[in-house]
Amino acid sequence: MKEIVVISGKGGTGKTSIVASLAALAENAVLADCDVDAADLHLLLTPTIRRREEFRCGHEAIIRQADCIGCGACLARCRFGAVLRRGDGGAGESEFEINSTACEGCGVCVWACPVKAIDFPERPSGEWYVSDTRHGPMVHARLVPGGENSGKLVSKVRDVARTLAVERKTDLVLVDGPPGVGCAVIASVSGASLVLVVTEPTLSGAHDMARVLELTRHFSIPTTVCVNKWDLNADMAGRIESEARKAGATIAGRVGYDRAVTAAQLKGLSVVETDAGPLGKDIQAVWEDLRP
Repeated sequence: MKEIVVISGKGGTGKTSIVASLAALAENAVLADCDVDAADLHLLLTPTIRRREEFRCGHEAIIRQADCIGCGACLARCRFGAVLRRGDGGAGESEFEINSTACEGCGVCVWACPVKAIDFPERPSGEWYVSDTRHGPMVHARLVPGGENSGKLVSKVRDVARTLAVERKTDLVLVDGPPGVGCAVIASVSGASLVLVVTEPTLSGAHDMARVLELTRHFSIPTTVCVNKWDLNADMAGRIESEARKAGATIAGRVGYDRAVTAAQLKGLSVVETDAGPLGKDIQAVWEDLRP
């Protein structure tokens, strides 16, 4: 089984649009959307959810009002402004509550409470799903606003996708990864068979691609690069490809700029599912370079 992870050094390079097209070209693949902080592959694949599971990560403090003696020990020790005082009474007369948004889950208030009136349960942080799409099964997820530890959720999505691929005797897992070089990206690429970096012919695209290539080189992951919208700046596209080769990556091909992408997205389709002309051939060439 081969696992191809598509990432980018920055947002807006067209990574998800290309993943959707690759999903349409793949004949036998399990799909995974690991961009859990801002998932959008579902917008093009319109999944039907078959399984839904809660994701919990970290802890949050909750004061049991019936047991609280109003001493203010939690307020005095919280460094995140998460403990709120209700009422103007002094010690033993005020009521306190936890602002769940501000709570960092450090547990100091739990330790400080003299009567152990603060619970410390796991925090619900999002959900993950197994869905059916017109191009095969997809595992994806959603973090709640402010949800923490996207790296752990990414690992869960990948694990479920791999298990599903084994069960279905599928030879490819195609992953839409997040942009950047943070923990979610590391969780997306660790142990992958191949990483495809989608970049754009701009200075910021070149800079951020270099950071991603440094990351994949550190983990010794085979990496290839695709310059999307290359014809907007052919000189910069050539420079990016040259720098990518120097960094040890290969070149998967180029994809030109075409408004057909937007037209297809308005229909909820990937561009290769429409009459895309030269653009479809560009993406087909990238797929031929990647396919198992």
